[in-house]
Amino acid sequence: MPWSIIVGRVGGTAIRVHVTFLLLLAWIGFSAFRSGGGDAAWTSVIFILALFFCVLLHEFGHILMARRFGIATPDVTLLPIGGVASLERIPDKPREQLAVALARPAVNVVIAVLLLAILGSLAPADITRIEDPSLSLLARLASANIFLVVFNMIPAFPMDGGRVLHAILSMRIGAQRAMRISARIGQGLAFVLGFLGLFGNPLLIFIAIFVYVAAAGEAQETEMRFAFKGLSVSDAMETSFATVPAGATMEEAVENLLATPQHDFPIVDGLGKPVGLVVRDDLLAALRQRERNTPIMDVARAPVEGVRAGMSLEAALEDMRKSGARAVSVIGSGGELVGLLTPQNIAEMLLVKQARPDWRFGRQAG
Repeated sequence: MPWSIIVGRVGGTAIRVHVTFLLLLAWIGFSAFRSGGGDAAWTSVIFILALFFCVLLHEFGHILMARRFGIATPDVTLLPIGGVASLERIPDKPREQLAVALARPAVNVVIAVLLLAILGSLAPADITRIEDPSLSLLARLASANIFLVVFNMIPAFPMDGGRVLHAILSMRIGAQRAMRISARIGQGLAFVLGFLGLFGNPLLIFIAIFVYVAAAGEAQETEMRFAFKGLSVSDAMETSFATVPAGATMEEAVENLLATPQHDFPIVDGLGKPVGLVVRDDLLAALRQRERNTPIMDVARAPVEGVRAGMSLEAALEDMRKSGARAVSVIGSGGELVGLLTPQNIAEMLLVKQARPDWRFGRQAG
């Protein structure tokens, strides 16, 4: 994630801290110092660090359970709103999804039970006094972990409760229909939270917006996943596009840019094999600084490893996501360029599938 710093690694997972989290720490320390002096500032900062350590453990519950099902997690990032673990993929089976979703709140239950055992007891009223510095650090942490369990089990994405609901529904009515229902429930809950927030609690309005957008995003991602299921790269690739010879100049590339609606142009050698990619924005920027006869390879991006026409479209999209590539060359059996995979033509294919779910694809290439 941009603007994040790696502070350590655990079992192959990088622990990142976003710069906004550091700003949060500074703001909390400064606010506490103004109201209560140095001791209050240190107490507040230590509490936030301890709380986010619990959040980190919460995320590692998720990560370790995912590993049991063969799913790696490259990194986990601490943000002011909590932690985000980047799973390589979502578990396919509903029971696995349920186990991964329940693992996170289960960690907070264990932490809360251990803290309560140390404390001996905790008055119910203390659970609402998380921000009260007169309460002991352990009592505040116990209260915070109880709150995290309750909050995370709200049946709305991206909270774990929304994933639990989706997994349970998937066992009965199928994943696609379950996602639609779960998303509607999450969005309905967002409206309720937003309405309650109008009565003096702006934080609820912020949470409502967050939940609504997250629920819509999850539903859209699932629809895309089902739309792409069973399709290959050859079903989605562009086969009519302009290329730029490796020996061309910027002027020749600009002529292609003006003559076509393309934004990304593969650069090919004499055998028709892709050796680079020139992007419209890079080309326009270079025009302001370089001569027209500048070799196009001087402004080209390094070639992203191409994908085969018969490759699964889901796998190709995952490769594009990981590499951050704008466009990917589709390679034929002889290594020659036979197609181009871009976000634009993928979006168009998705629109066709949404308009006619029974539409049959089957274009062959290479």
